[in-house]
Amino acid sequence: MTVAVVLFTSDLRLHDHPPLHAALNSADEVVPLFVRDPAVHAAGFDVPNRAAFLADCLADLDSSLRRLGGRLVVRSGPVAREVRAVAAACGATQVHMAAGVTGYAHRREERLREELEAGRVALRVHDSVVTAVAPGAVTPLGSDHFAVFTPYMRRWSKEPLRDLLPEPRAVRAPDAVRGEEPPSRPEAADLSPDLPPGGESAGRDRFARWADTGLSRYEERHDDLAGDATSRLSPYLHFGALSPVEVVRRARERGSAGAEAFVRQLCWRDFHHQVLAARPEASVRDYRSRGDRWRGEEEAAEDIAAWREGRTGYPVVDAGMRQLRHEGWMHNRARLVVASFLTKTLYVDWRIGARHFLRYLVDGDLVNNQLNWQWVAGTGTDTRPHRVLNPVLQGKRYDPDGTYVRRWVPELADVAGAAVHEPWRLPDDERALLRYPAPLLDLGEGLARFRQARGRD
Repeated sequence: MTVAVVLFTSDLRLHDHPPLHAALNSADEVVPLFVRDPAVHAAGFDVPNRAAFLADCLADLDSSLRRLGGRLVVRSGPVAREVRAVAAACGATQVHMAAGVTGYAHRREERLREELEAGRVALRVHDSVVTAVAPGAVTPLGSDHFAVFTPYMRRWSKEPLRDLLPEPRAVRAPDAVRGEEPPSRPEAADLSPDLPPGGESAGRDRFARWADTGLSRYEERHDDLAGDATSRLSPYLHFGALSPVEVVRRARERGSAGAEAFVRQLCWRDFHHQVLAARPEASVRDYRSRGDRWRGEEEAAEDIAAWREGRTGYPVVDAGMRQLRHEGWMHNRARLVVASFLTKTLYVDWRIGARHFLRYLVDGDLVNNQLNWQWVAGTGTDTRPHRVLNPVLQGKRYDPDGTYVRRWVPELADVAGAAVHEPWRLPDDERALLRYPAPLLDLGEGLARFRQARGRD
């Protein structure tokens, strides 16, 4: 009786799962395994929102495996140690897992390979599990990665995707392997009240419904702040509850302009993965240094606190920050606006903003979070690194009647129309009744400081 282990990481699903498919084809029995690594806790990544979503994902995965005759084995401890112990307990000769791109993923794979080789167990690492196109599958002449999105997208769009793999009909697992109960949702003060449910079942249901109702109009509506017309699939893609290969394929089958625009966003996700795979240090350091002398926590303490709490005096910025706390998610256009405001108007280090996002975002990961922050801050891959997004103009353009702002900033609920984006212009008697703060600073002053700092007087 041959046995294989499948180590689930950022691929918490059964549909289109290459490691599981390979394990089932190579062994009589398969142990589906998830390891709760204390290193993740020590690094501060298991924040309440993502811990709750992860708990949903693991519960759903376990339920689906039991429906097929198996179960999810959950262990706690260093990953390499626990995987080797499980392999030894069941006599496994192979361990299958998805490839990762972060420094943590690389270290995990190295330690796991060393431990397993010592026990004469083979490690099989599979690409195109957490991305549609594997990092490094397409590269420009003379470099190990693309540093600009558009040429990457041209090559990425021509790259053939692997065939989709069906959900297994059955998973036969040995009975002897010890495990824990999957974790339950945490009870924490920082848990966002409107957090979405996690898991493959919820993700597939959301994608199916949105593909029928929102995909065709995505191109025209994805920047509409009040319309909330984006897919909201990012948490499911982050945890691997949805296959990016399947999402790209299903979207392309629709053949609409909206589907094409949506696939472009999925390409951005792969683009960032191939950047970080080649430059893992970009998760903490500038991908391209501009000589910035950012303000830090001490120098800008009051401004940073106002930004975090959604009381900057700029309504669309405050709306985005309050949405983040309430939902563990933020509209993509709002993410761009609040990030630009912090880094270029307040001139605060992008890492401070990135850490705050990772504290609350249910889809927060080092790849997309850090590189999107650098793109906005002008230290990443943006070909226009000095661009500054004006929050007033952005609000008027993408929330023209102020519905998004009034939804999240109730102090401004009685301000009609586009006037909600500039409450400081209201008559004195009306403004006095709002109980809403004045702007932290004049936008012109912030722009002048940024240009001077960047040497663009």
